[in-house]
Amino acid sequence: MKDIFFFDSMLTPKIITFVYWLLLLASLISGVGTIFSQFGGGLFAGLGIIIAGAIGARIWCELLIVLFKIHENLQKIANKSE
Repeated sequence: MKDIFFFDSMLTPKIITFVYWLLLLASLISGVGTIFSQFGGGLFAGLGIIIAGAIGARIWCELLIVLFKIHENLQKIANKSE
């Protein structure tokens, strides 16, 4: 707990995985809702939402993780030079 309260350890990378799964679920629900929608929805539009949502969520979460990996590596370099 001390690491979290004094910002020695990052909490956000642990949360990003949970957010990724929520985004996938939201993409799936939105796509299925579009497929069965009465207002101009369609099979291809729904499948497009599911696929694009899954790819977009993955890219966004990976970019966030990369930022935290850069931070970890910079901390290692800084600790080596001390």
